[in-house]
Amino acid sequence: MITTTHRHRPARRRRAGRPNDRRYGENDRRYGERGSREIDPMYRPTRREMRAMGKFEARELSDALFRRLAELPPEDSRSSYVRGTVIELNMPLVRFVAARFRHRPEELDDILQVGTIGLIKAVDGFDPDRGVEFVTYAIPTIAGEIKRFFRDTSWPLRVPRSVQERYLAAARASDRLEQDLGRLPDTAELAEELHVTEAEAAEGLDAGRLCRCDSLDSLRDDESDETGSALINRLGCCDPELELAELRVAARPFIGRLPERELTVLLLRFWGGLTQSEIAVEIGVSQMHVSRILTATLTGLREQIEGGTRGTTDTARD
Repeated sequence: MITTTHRHRPARRRRAGRPNDRRYGENDRRYGERGSREIDPMYRPTRREMRAMGKFEARELSDALFRRLAELPPEDSRSSYVRGTVIELNMPLVRFVAARFRHRPEELDDILQVGTIGLIKAVDGFDPDRGVEFVTYAIPTIAGEIKRFFRDTSWPLRVPRSVQERYLAAARASDRLEQDLGRLPDTAELAEELHVTEAEAAEGLDAGRLCRCDSLDSLRDDESDETGSALINRLGCCDPELELAELRVAARPFIGRLPERELTVLLLRFWGGLTQSEIAVEIGVSQMHVSRILTATLTGLREQIEGGTRGTTDTARD
């Protein structure tokens, strides 16, 4: 009978200050020379390495890249390479800040794009010699850029910034006064709290109505009498026939005084819908003659209507 024995190999220790060799390979590309603990500032990790990289490892690499970026002149091609590496390495900060605004109606992709602009501004404005971590500087910069995007684009109508700020101040003051008074404050109390005039306080409150607009296709509330009807179905409109009513009344006596041939041509053209050629066949004249009859008739009617309307107006003034 043959028996086999298994020999347990001792676990290989990891090098101090170096990542797991099985993950990154024997010679980690982040370090300049084998055995050295100095990070190569020209190293650019792949996306797979970024996902596997821990928070402290990414921060260590980012600090090294910032020190290298401060040493390079802006016109150097290596400066652009290092800057792009820093931006790509800190993209998780953008996703972290954007997650705070998931409740907003804007698309998350738009928020991420604006947050990326904030990250680029943070990278360009960061000074590693101040002794502040980049995360401490970058997160407020990214959040401020996103909030600026909401302020400039979330209003359906274009409102001046001063009016927007007045609305925000009025909303905060109204909440405070409501807690203190136990009721909604009036305009005078709100103006006194904000140290502004009543007109300015009222303008701030009215600006809040521009933050949200209802769709014309939105349905009525369940509490209303006409539940389910869209707003567009309840809006009135101008009747186009109403504008012509006065002209019809003014033109009727003049049309009644037209000769029979002119009246026939006028009726066939505008009430019968016939063309000039069809009218010419109907009354036995040429198309050119029909055109002349229509031109003369309409010109005479226009002059008589305008003269009659002008005379009526003068009489009313007297």
